[in-house]
Amino acid sequence: MFELTNLTRRYASGRAEVLALNNVSLKIEAGEFVAIMGPSGSGKSTLLHILGLLDRPDSGSFKLFGVETSSLSENRLAALRSESIGFVFQMFNLLPRTSAISNVSLPRLYASRESVKRGKDPAALLEAVGLAKRANHKPNELSGGERQRVAVARALLNDPSIIVADEPTGNLDTKSTKEIMEILKDLHKQGKTIIMVTHEEDLGAMAERVIRLKDGEKFSDTKSKSEISSSSAPSFPDLSSPRAYLGISRVKSYLSQAFKGLLANKTRSFLSILGVLIGVASVITMLALGEGARADVRSTISSMGSNVLSVRPNWRASRGRDTARTAFSRFTTQDAELIRRIPNVAAVSGVVTGNAQAIHLANSKRTRVLGAEPGYQDIFNLPPISGRFFTQEETISRRRVALIGKTVKEELYGDDDPLGTNLRLDRVNFTVIGVLPERGATGWRDMDDEVIIPLNTAMHRLLGKRYLDYIDVSAEEAYLNFVRTETHTMLTRVHGLTGQNSEMIEVRNTAEFQEAISETAKTFSWLLASIALVSLLVGGIGIMNIMLVSVAERTKEIGLRKALGAIERDILLQFVIEAVVICLGGGILGIVAGSLVSSLLSSMAGWSMKISPLVVFLAFSFSVGVGLIFGIWPASTASKLKPVDALRYE
Repeated sequence: MFELTNLTRRYASGRAEVLALNNVSLKIEAGEFVAIMGPSGSGKSTLLHILGLLDRPDSGSFKLFGVETSSLSENRLAALRSESIGFVFQMFNLLPRTSAISNVSLPRLYASRESVKRGKDPAALLEAVGLAKRANHKPNELSGGERQRVAVARALLNDPSIIVADEPTGNLDTKSTKEIMEILKDLHKQGKTIIMVTHEEDLGAMAERVIRLKDGEKFSDTKSKSEISSSSAPSFPDLSSPRAYLGISRVKSYLSQAFKGLLANKTRSFLSILGVLIGVASVITMLALGEGARADVRSTISSMGSNVLSVRPNWRASRGRDTARTAFSRFTTQDAELIRRIPNVAAVSGVVTGNAQAIHLANSKRTRVLGAEPGYQDIFNLPPISGRFFTQEETISRRRVALIGKTVKEELYGDDDPLGTNLRLDRVNFTVIGVLPERGATGWRDMDDEVIIPLNTAMHRLLGKRYLDYIDVSAEEAYLNFVRTETHTMLTRVHGLTGQNSEMIEVRNTAEFQEAISETAKTFSWLLASIALVSLLVGGIGIMNIMLVSVAERTKEIGLRKALGAIERDILLQFVIEAVVICLGGGILGIVAGSLVSSLLSSMAGWSMKISPLVVFLAFSFSVGVGLIFGIWPASTASKLKPVDALRYE
């Protein structure tokens, strides 16, 4: 079964090199009970680790079932351990957070279907070692002898042909030692090959063969009994059989262990989840704020009307050219009339703006006043929600009539009907003839905090302006560029502007302006989200730190799992899932917290907040992504540990 020829193993100890095994050659047949003995540092544990496929020799030949093990990959060695070898360790190596029966069942997680079929029932094994009533107890609730019996039951789960025991009674009292040795002797009688490391002579005497090592070399090899237990020599097992637990079953097991780990370290888990929670809540709040701002911008843009041209003086173009200022003295109502005559123009309105103190009875407020023509209503789609817009005749005759925005109505009139009432703007009395539809806000400016009056009234009775501030023009979309070109050409000709001076008149397509505003709002939204992502990344770094600590704390567990048949992918998946579970918990709680904060900001600060399904999805995805990204490194570190090094870790 085992055939070792000139086996050598060296270890690095600081700068020095330790020769643990030196040209060791031996054979162990199927069904033998072999005790490997020797003083500390003799190499007996190193030899046992190589026999158990937990370590590889530096040189020499090691055949198991007639197959050279040096030709086997790490994954095939893991499968061979799972199929053929059961381990009993001096320190028991039980998972502390799981019950006795769960510990016994652990090898099945990495076993093949054939191995599970021929394997034993975990409950029956616990009953066989006298622990049927202790099946649901955790290791810290069991005595040392009971823990080792659980370890023996675990070693027998897949019905292996070989039992490897490393000082199995080293931490037990006399009674427990006797019980464990009786179990091993009984297994030997059943045909199992038993290989045991011990330093106690009385225990070595119970084996039929004793191999003694000294300074890494075989010192003696004696048989205390003439016959070995009858057992047919097993052949190399079929490692092509697929695993019994794949996909969902294994993930469920890892999820269960992840939750148990979180509950076992509540404070550490809470702090890890808190970091993700704050990050996700920040992302949701910031994105909700950005989405709310974008919604306000879209609302404002829609109120600005479509297919609109804004004709404005461009004083920036006149810098350094004083003659240009003399040549162009702003727009007049005659300019608006000339634009109105351009073909395909739908509506035109000259506009002047200013501020005034609006007073009604005992209520007053500072508000924006806009003087316009009747066409302003059509350009910006502003049909009054009550009352009417002023007429061209009222504009020409400078009538003192006004339309008020929603904010002005609420602050000056409350729930009262303003139509027909007197509204005083500075020292001039006006009659309210209409209430404008709600237009929303643009950044800091409330579009509903506004009073619109006839253009001539504003220029000559209230604001005292001789020139228009700008002119708004609307046209069908198909003719918009034509009207834009004709307007600029006509105005530069009328005002005698040529060459670079023609740049002093700017005809701006508000659609382009609207698009720029929309893109700016979008950029602002993602900028806020990016800032929030920083906190999520900080939380992710915290998780990575916690997972690295977890890997260090559970190094022996990793070694145990690898000894039982786990491969690198299994360990990697286990720790990644644990990191993702933390982030999922933080993500879900972060979504709730972010929604609550957004709601509070909306109600208390009056901010426009909009939580869309996309925002929730993005935040949740980011939290899972953080778990994957920051869990990969610790998980990869864990998966690359050699089983023998992990089991030796202190």
